[in-house]
Amino acid sequence: MGKLKITQVRSAINRLERQKRTIRALGILRMQHSVTHEDTPQIRGMIRTVAHLVKVEEVD
Repeated sequence: MGKLKITQVRSAINRLERQKRTIRALGILRMQHSVTHEDTPQIRGMIRTVAHLVKVEEVD
């Protein structure tokens, strides 16, 4: 399995509480902040929840 670089590109203000908690659970702290996670089904599900707020890239 590879790794995913997840970057927040849109604000979580005025979003559902579930989406805010998902952003925080991914470890994203602020706008333009990036985190790297293993590509797992759990992380993919979290990304799907906030897909409109983040940019995802595969890294080696």
